[in-house]
Amino acid sequence: MLEMALIYLVAAIVAVPVAKRLGLGSVLGYLIAGILIGPFVLGLVGDQTDVMHFAEFGVVMMLFLVGLELQPARLWTLRHSIVGLGGLQVLLTSALFFITVYLVLELRWETALAIGLMLSLSSTAIAVQTLTEKGWIKQEAGQNAFSVLLFQDIAVIPILALLPLVAFSDMTNATPNHTNLIEHYSASIQVIVSLAIIAAIVFAGKYIAAPVFRYIAETRIREVFTLFALFLVIAIAVLMQKIGLSPALGTFLAGVVLAESEFRHELEVDIEPFKGLLLGLFFITVGASIDFPLFVSEFYNVSLFVIALITIKALVLCALAWLFKIKSKQQLLFTFALAQGGEFAFVLLSLTSSLEILTTEQTKLTTLVVAISMLMAPMLMMLCEKIINNGNSKQPKFDSPEQIEATKNVIIAGYGRFGQVIGRLLTAQGYHLSILDHSPNQIDLLRRFGSKVYYGDAARGDLLEASGASDAQLLVIAIDDADKILAIVKIAQKYYPNLKIAARAIDRRHAYQLMNLGITTFKRETFDSALNLGVQALTLLGNNEAESQRAGKLFAEHDIESLTTLAELWGDDHSYGVAIKQRTEDLKQVLSNDKEAQKKLETCKNNKN
Repeated sequence: MLEMALIYLVAAIVAVPVAKRLGLGSVLGYLIAGILIGPFVLGLVGDQTDVMHFAEFGVVMMLFLVGLELQPARLWTLRHSIVGLGGLQVLLTSALFFITVYLVLELRWETALAIGLMLSLSSTAIAVQTLTEKGWIKQEAGQNAFSVLLFQDIAVIPILALLPLVAFSDMTNATPNHTNLIEHYSASIQVIVSLAIIAAIVFAGKYIAAPVFRYIAETRIREVFTLFALFLVIAIAVLMQKIGLSPALGTFLAGVVLAESEFRHELEVDIEPFKGLLLGLFFITVGASIDFPLFVSEFYNVSLFVIALITIKALVLCALAWLFKIKSKQQLLFTFALAQGGEFAFVLLSLTSSLEILTTEQTKLTTLVVAISMLMAPMLMMLCEKIINNGNSKQPKFDSPEQIEATKNVIIAGYGRFGQVIGRLLTAQGYHLSILDHSPNQIDLLRRFGSKVYYGDAARGDLLEASGASDAQLLVIAIDDADKILAIVKIAQKYYPNLKIAARAIDRRHAYQLMNLGITTFKRETFDSALNLGVQALTLLGNNEAESQRAGKLFAEHDIESLTTLAELWGDDHSYGVAIKQRTEDLKQVLSNDKEAQKKLETCKNNKN
């Protein structure tokens, strides 16, 4: 066992850095490592079935981390692409594969249906890992691709239920699945139990996991926090597996529920190394499972099937991208990201084999076609990247530290509309600025108008140092990315403890995060403008200007006081909700009392007159 672990580690250590240096990406590096050590090339490792089952926890952990990045509100905004785009992709792709296999290859309709369903699924592991690695996951194509992948994970459940209905062998005679505890119940009972388990996961994540994490955090024993994080992920995966559902789907939901927890960043840091290791192992097992003797003997057929698989999926994805009005270059990225087979096909193939829907030869051939299409996926993404960057091959690079002029006064990170207002005010008062912005288009525009702005990321320590962070009086963070703002704050606090920080807060939640980091000088980006418009709205409603201004002043003072008070409760949803209601009632009372006081004062003045 230790020797096998050593082989896997050495293969990854050698192949992945080489692949990265050659611009092939880490996924392709792991796949190549698997091919080399697999039973059909060097023969250093044998059958990968058992190892793959273990390595699939990498996919489970990846979906948990993806869930942590998706707050419930953001997930809700993706509902149309999940159901509409994802549903159409599975239906249309399955239908086209069914027609092709049934009419062209003249196989039984049951076999054609099973192959169509399993080939409609794409590789969540490869697609999400590659999109994240390239920085595309948050783009339009990345979000839509993720929506489709999420629907595919959900679709596996009805597919698993459907396949036994078209089986040639009697399910009662088939080898029972001892891992599924509810398979002997009726379909309606299974649905009810499944929904109840999912609801329990959501409830536990919201009302049990967060307080437990808080309790463990108070012990200040980091390894216990990590242990509980791993326990949570694995326990949910096992529970979902026991009722025949996708483990990845369960952990994804848990991640979404915990996305608004104050421990989100700690969870990401703790789970990320395990996810990386297991996901790398999964890719290695996929590479090692490619049957090269079969590939050589069936070279023509396998090549034709792989081309057909990629082409059919690409045509469907391209048509859907056009139908859902995805932008032109994003259409290409969306298409190439999903035009491959997926790991769930291996799960379905083991089931179809036991049910005799596919013969042994058909199972081996389909497994090989799916594995090779997964091997081709990173290459397709590389091709896509070259096409997208065609004509833009000269990608702008950050200004070097030597090009950046240091300041002893103020560094401004981010020079969009928000940062420019601050910059103009400080410049007018005679302060020298060193300005960093990470948008090349914004830099070009500002430089055309004579502004001295440097292209760089303030989260990079060397560029922050070059801007004069060691001697500067103040760092103003004015970018529009909440996570990036927090990252810059942490770097500045760690390396430049004497540097004062003033930050832009994206919203109230982000303000709480800044306060937890000790930042007291910040401005919520829309609060003042919204408050000023509210004061004008009061005037338009018939209140005199003095009354409106006074109401706005009282509202602002009360809100700032509430922000400080509620920051201590943020993360405890129940206490926070109760406090919010109480503060709202207090505000109404404050405004009402002030209005009464003003009326009495006005009456007294009139009586004196």
